[in-house]
Parts: sequence; C-alpha cells; structure tokens
Amino acid sequence: MKPCRDCGNEVSESAYVCPKCGAPRPANEKWDGYGFEYKSPLNFFGLPLIHISFKYRQNKTPVVAKGIIAIGQFGMGVINISQIGIGVVSVSQFTVGVYALAQFAFAYSLMAQVGLYIESGYGQVVVKLADILAKF
Repeated sequence: MKPCRDCGNEVSESAYVCPKCGAPRPANEKWDGYGFEYKSPLNFFGLPLIHISFKYRQNKTPVVAKGIIAIGQFGMGVINISQIGIGVVSVSQFTVGVYALAQFAFAYSLMAQVGLYIESGYGQVVVKLADILAKF
C-alpha cells in the first residue's frame, strides 16, 4: 500500500484510480497522462530524432508528436506518419505537406483521395490550386 499522490489516502500500488479522490494511477509519484509516448535522446535543431506519441494528458488533450520523424495520432515533423499531421513528407489521413500520401491533403505534390496541390497531384478528386485561383 502507498499513499495517493493527491489526497494521501492509502491505495494499492496497482490501483487505476484512488477510491477517495479519483486521481488516476494514485500510487505513482508522477503521472502525466494516458497512452504511450517515446522521444529519442538524440536531438537535431531542438527536436528529437524520433517522437512517437499516442498519448493524452490528464485533461484529455492529445500529445502531438513533434520530431524529425513524428509518428502518432497527431504529428508534426520532417517525416510525419499520423492521422492528422503536417510534414515535409507526410503520410496521413488529413495532412498539409510538401509531399503527401493521404486521404485528404494540401501539398506541393500529392497522392490523395481528395487533394489540393501546387505542382502535381494524383488521386480520385485532386485539384491544382492555380486552377481554382484562375476562376476568381
């Protein structure tokens, strides 16, 4: 048994929540959210080489993967693999990138189901930005 970090109530070390105050993982000295997160110790330009994040903070806000290589539900990186993301090379469901492979994308060059591109685009419904601007 250990004291809950929030209220001091004695709880089991394997308790998911404190029965008195409701704190998640009450036996842990520190707790910063649900899910999985990994940051490589190697950094370039202040960003980790690899940041993998499938994590939510206590207040249910997602932790965005930010790194040279970013992998997660939400991501930002030079190489980005995510559900929603921004990257130079981005593989996502929804993305903004220089080069993108996505379901919905805005990019310089892309392959997408639905996309808006600047230079080249391939997919079901892809439109060149210049063509849209020419109509105005």
